[in-house]
Amino acid sequence: MIKRKISAQIAIILCFCIVFCGCGIINTEKNKDPAEKFSSGDVDVSTNADSSLQGEDGAKNPESDEDDTMEGALDDEGSLSPANDENNDGDKDEIDAIISGMTLNEKVYQMFFVTPEVLTGVSTVTAAGNATKKAIEEKPVGGIIYQESSLKEESQTTKMLNNTKKYYEDAGYPVPFLSLDEEGGRVLRIGGNSGFDAPSIGSMSEIGKTKDPSKASDVGHTMGGYLEPLGFNMDFAPVADVLSNSSNTVIGDRSFGSDKDLVADMVVAEACALEEEGITPVIKHFPGHGATEADSHKGYAYTEKTLDELKDCELVPFQAAIDNGIDVIMASHISLPNVAETNDLPTTLSKYLLTDVLREDMGFEGVIITDAMNMGAITDTLSSDKAAVKSILAGADIILMPEDFHLAYEGVLEAVENGTISEERIDESLERILTVKMKY
Repeated sequence: MIKRKISAQIAIILCFCIVFCGCGIINTEKNKDPAEKFSSGDVDVSTNADSSLQGEDGAKNPESDEDDTMEGALDDEGSLSPANDENNDGDKDEIDAIISGMTLNEKVYQMFFVTPEVLTGVSTVTAAGNATKKAIEEKPVGGIIYQESSLKEESQTTKMLNNTKKYYEDAGYPVPFLSLDEEGGRVLRIGGNSGFDAPSIGSMSEIGKTKDPSKASDVGHTMGGYLEPLGFNMDFAPVADVLSNSSNTVIGDRSFGSDKDLVADMVVAEACALEEEGITPVIKHFPGHGATEADSHKGYAYTEKTLDELKDCELVPFQAAIDNGIDVIMASHISLPNVAETNDLPTTLSKYLLTDVLREDMGFEGVIITDAMNMGAITDTLSSDKAAVKSILAGADIILMPEDFHLAYEGVLEAVENGTISEERIDESLERILTVKMKY
């Protein structure tokens, strides 16, 4: 069971850190019995059907409210506290204890992020009942992403997410990442949805035109303000792509604009505001999708830019976010043919980009999550198992929405068992993942 410790002293320290340190870092404590286990399971996943970012999958009958066995809210999740060395040491010890109590199967499941439909085998999930409970007990993935089809109205969504968290808690697993794509503009799941009392937020290009980062902060506070009470703890936003190619349509008005420094300021402002509301922001799409013309959802997408050119433009917002303590970055599938060290591989499969550039050169110590692995840029050339293994070897911590979840899971498991991936490498990802989860 994971519990939170919040004090008045921490609140005071938070205020001090916000004034002097910029973006706050969550650092609440949790407890989990390392002796509690979960078993392996399997589920199939079909292809992506969502043109914005993610897909939906399923195969059986809708999960009904009649299956719900858990009602009522869990503890509030939205308080921030500053990081300090003493607490970090305690968290590190707790994380080490959790990891040492896990089987290899358990560790590998934590590295996958899927839809509730893929997790349960249900065609459209709108409730978390017996099917969800059983699926979590058998294959408790590290994160679940929800599409608009699962989000009908406030009480239904809150009950579904709270039940899901309760099933994880009762089984002794770390709190799951519960996420969605809530960017604003054309990518919204809750805002503007008639079942929710949440505003329809305009495009980030319009926010960028104001040249006022406080407007981006307002967006983060607004989104976080309605997402956290529903039960979400993560948002795949903000978009950190600099729109350096005016012909780009896949990003287009999702970007704050073409001014790298303004985009950086906007991204940091929105990310900090989301975090202050109790939502972990995920900035995307490293190393920057704004210079491409093609759409990686459909197949090969690339930019002709060199690494030096990227450092001078597209990487600026990502570096600013890293400098301000961002916890999670999403890697794109774009290729960089003029960066020889990448061998023209998609970023999600490139050790040079994820490890040498993002981690070592830029100093990112947080969680790297892939963009959805059911996109054409991956599936056109690789099976789900090979893609997942290559991505982890490249430096990714979480595999998002593989085309075939079961095959990808088994592939990673086999890669560790045959020595292709060391268990120590898996543990490194687990430590980063649990470090973020300790903050809920």
